[in-house]
Amino acid sequence: MSPSAAVPDPTAGEERRKRRLALLGGSLGNLVEWYDWFVYASFAIYFADSFFPGDNPTTQLMNTAGIFAVGFLMRPVGGWILGRAADRHGRKSALTLTVTMMSVAALLIAVAPTYGQAGYFGALVLLLARLLQGMSIGGEYAASATYLTEASARDRRGLGSSFQYVSMTCGQLLGLAILITMQHTLTTAQLESWGWRIPFVLGAFFAVVVFWLRRRLQETDAFQEESAGDEAHDDSARGTLKALWQYRRQAVLVMALTLGGTVAYYTYTTYLTKYLVGSAGMAKTTATLVSFTALTVFAVLQPFAGMLSDRIGRRPLLITFAVGCTVGTYPIMTALGSASSYWSALGLSLLALVIITGYTSINAAVKAELFPTRVRALGVALPYAIANALFGGTAEYVALWFKDSGHETMFFWYVSGCALISLVTYVLMPDTRAVALSRAEADADAAAGAGTAAKPVEAVR
Repeated sequence: MSPSAAVPDPTAGEERRKRRLALLGGSLGNLVEWYDWFVYASFAIYFADSFFPGDNPTTQLMNTAGIFAVGFLMRPVGGWILGRAADRHGRKSALTLTVTMMSVAALLIAVAPTYGQAGYFGALVLLLARLLQGMSIGGEYAASATYLTEASARDRRGLGSSFQYVSMTCGQLLGLAILITMQHTLTTAQLESWGWRIPFVLGAFFAVVVFWLRRRLQETDAFQEESAGDEAHDDSARGTLKALWQYRRQAVLVMALTLGGTVAYYTYTTYLTKYLVGSAGMAKTTATLVSFTALTVFAVLQPFAGMLSDRIGRRPLLITFAVGCTVGTYPIMTALGSASSYWSALGLSLLALVIITGYTSINAAVKAELFPTRVRALGVALPYAIANALFGGTAEYVALWFKDSGHETMFFWYVSGCALISLVTYVLMPDTRAVALSRAEADADAAAGAGTAAKPVEAVR
């Protein structure tokens, strides 16, 4: 046995430990952020009539969905403010700030007075809380996408970034698990009276725990390298709109590639339960169980798809998603609307989520790989948040509007059309797998003579 084989490399071991800690810390925080965000949609069927009077359940859900959508309008604001903070002061500080804001927002919803107690003041509190959550999530997506991608080994960035949607989905699963537990321990009257407040109290508590965890994270090498480097460009421009303007083509690309994915994701996650209840006539408990099981499988699929992208590239997965969503949405949604059993609904939901995995598993890495370190968080945050505000956040409201107007199937074509636009983008865009995110990676490319693979590296400066 050679001496080199007998002695382990302590540097390599420390590097692996640091990457695992970064993955754990970034993912757990993201889980709690998205738990707080999605639990609103999961429990809306129980608290809608607490804030909005009337006898039409669809109208009440449209009002709560409207407030859900308004929260998305603050995501570009949060993406700008917190994306700028992440590029100027570090990914870690931005991640800590986002979870603090989410904790406060969850607590506001938990104590919001009902219409019977304070009229529409309760709805106003609900609105303010969702606006604060929107700001938080707007920054969280970019900070976590950037952090998870930068903290991953170069040949495992697809795998590392896939944990963003693993943690996002696990946050939603946690909310659904609490909902299922409460459905089996409380009566419907108790859930509608006070039980719906419990998950928001828990969300505030979870956020405090994550705040403690995130304060112990290490900053990424790429950001530290950028901060310590003696670059020729003006460091005061880092994380600014002026700096982002230099990469406006990439920003438009982020919006276009996000469009189809975000509409499809919210259709088959947050809207699915309501669709199964309102259109298929399924019991609330059964519809919730379908969503929970399908999302569990969905979360498990993400790392495998991420690893696949590390081997074959990002574009093949994105194109597969867009083709499947464009041609498959109408038949899948039509079949779901007439699903009469748990198993038929589950099978169709899984089919849809397998298709969407081509987008969700790698979109964080793709967006981060498009921008240089000095503007990466803002470049991911702002255009993504704008696309979500316009299309993702309104998906549920658009679906309910079409249903209320008697043209529910038009929504299926709407989803397909959005996916088609993204398909054109995926076909025309370059594959980003080989891009260097740091100067160290660029130097390694130069040393290896990887001319074409290193070509996009100018962006790291």
